[in-house]
Amino acid sequence: MEYQSHIDALCRHLEIGPFRDALEMAGCESDADTWRAIVEEAGRLSEEVVAPVDRVMDRQGARLVDGRVVTAEGHLAAWQAYAQGGWIGLPLPEERGGMGLPLVLQTACEELINRASPAFAMLATPNRTAAQLLAEAGPDELASEWVPRLLAGEWGGTICISEPDAGSDVGRIRTRAVADGCGGWRITGEKCWISFGDHDLTARIGHFMLARSGSESGVRGLSLFLVPDRDENGLRNGVFVRRIEEKLGLHGSPTCAMGFEDARGYLIGVEGRGLQTLFHMMLRMRLSCGPQGIGVATGAFESGLRYSRERRQGGRPDEPPVPIAEHVDVQRMLLQMAGRIETARGVSLACAAALDLVACAPDAEARAHWSSVAQFLLPLVKDGAARLAFDVSSMALQVFGGAGYTREWPVEQRLRDARVFAVFEGTTGMQATDLVHRRIWREEGEGLARFLAMVRADMCDDEPSRLLAGSIASLERVTQEMDGLRDTPRDADAGAVAYLDLCAMVASGWIALRILHRAGDDGVARRMKSAAACFLAELPIHSAAAADLACLGAERLEDFGQLFD
Repeated sequence: MEYQSHIDALCRHLEIGPFRDALEMAGCESDADTWRAIVEEAGRLSEEVVAPVDRVMDRQGARLVDGRVVTAEGHLAAWQAYAQGGWIGLPLPEERGGMGLPLVLQTACEELINRASPAFAMLATPNRTAAQLLAEAGPDELASEWVPRLLAGEWGGTICISEPDAGSDVGRIRTRAVADGCGGWRITGEKCWISFGDHDLTARIGHFMLARSGSESGVRGLSLFLVPDRDENGLRNGVFVRRIEEKLGLHGSPTCAMGFEDARGYLIGVEGRGLQTLFHMMLRMRLSCGPQGIGVATGAFESGLRYSRERRQGGRPDEPPVPIAEHVDVQRMLLQMAGRIETARGVSLACAAALDLVACAPDAEARAHWSSVAQFLLPLVKDGAARLAFDVSSMALQVFGGAGYTREWPVEQRLRDARVFAVFEGTTGMQATDLVHRRIWREEGEGLARFLAMVRADMCDDEPSRLLAGSIASLERVTQEMDGLRDTPRDADAGAVAYLDLCAMVASGWIALRILHRAGDDGVARRMKSAAACFLAELPIHSAAAADLACLGAERLEDFGQLFD
């Protein structure tokens, strides 16, 4: 089984995860044998059902035919197999049609699906997160109708925020919602960048949409609506596909520009608090960016690792050429890739486990604790995994040499697919400035403080701990400097991305330390430990550079205007 080493690493991370004991104490289902069986089955489905259609989806893409999107050959059969297996509703309660399993297990399985095809997974994630949103905030009648069908894959879901003149700047949304006097709403406007905005995989599609329902400007006038593409009788509900975007990658995932013309919609949550209501869906979608990036990175890395053993070049001219895996530069690249993947995987699963603990915490104090930890980790997971996917795919292409630049090998597609990961669900810069302004300034660094206390609890008097301790000291020093820049936010924003990187490095170093201390001594552990040791060996140098950049200030940007002279 090609995915076996990936499955083994995931299962080991689930066994030694930072919050495993806390999950057991909170009563979360955590039987190791059950979890492994589920991950194994996810790997089988990913490798045997989803992966074979991915190259077809990339080659054929999606087409707009008579106003409807037609997906690639084999996509429907793969979607039905995935949906019928119950994978969409893994973490939702059984009474809602889910399996009632932890989010951390869902996150592990998502890695494997994304390795097989990130384009395919782009439909599964909004289905699940939309179902969770409806179960928590939707009217009972609407939730009873939609949640089971979303989880069964019979109906689809999208998230509709962006407009041509209002991307991340949601306060400028112009789509209007007007009450129809019969308990419903009529929505008119244009939305863009809608993944699976239309397709032939489900009988009905529900658009979870922000629209302006009041006279207030900014986000205060926005409400959240569910707008079906068709009514109960299958007739068009004023929802139209304007076009499918031609993209660099993710060709199997149709990105649509959508028009809504007096479409009937249903209010979700409180009128005027649409962004706050939608946040629950957005949070889980951002978490899913973690397994998305890590899954793609793992596929690219393992392709490069196999190729390095098969491709022979170099060595003594009077002897047969050697596998390129014997060249030190190739070893460097592969170990660096492995180190970043294993540590990112641990951070991603830790964040998911923290969100599980928010849900099952026994009291308000415990919920506040785990929520602050999860909110601190979330931008590290989202952006870290996004850039990881592109960086590892690029480095894997380097291992392949010129062959990697051709379509004969899979890494060029992974490179194309991965580039957008750091753009959607909040760009790198947005994640970084939010971390500084919200988590460090507004919340006084509470999540960081709780996180570092957990990290220190895992440290001891050994060399790996000392390597990590130096990076922690750098992070604390830079955090103090960032805190002192509240009156000069331009200086803080100029260093925000480097500060985000520094936080991610410390979190990844923590996972590397836990791997070295707890992974065991079998073949799986040896692979993981070699990757972790390489990561920790380079951590002080990388973290020192990130710390310096974070504190450099905005003076270096003062001549920016001359670029336009």
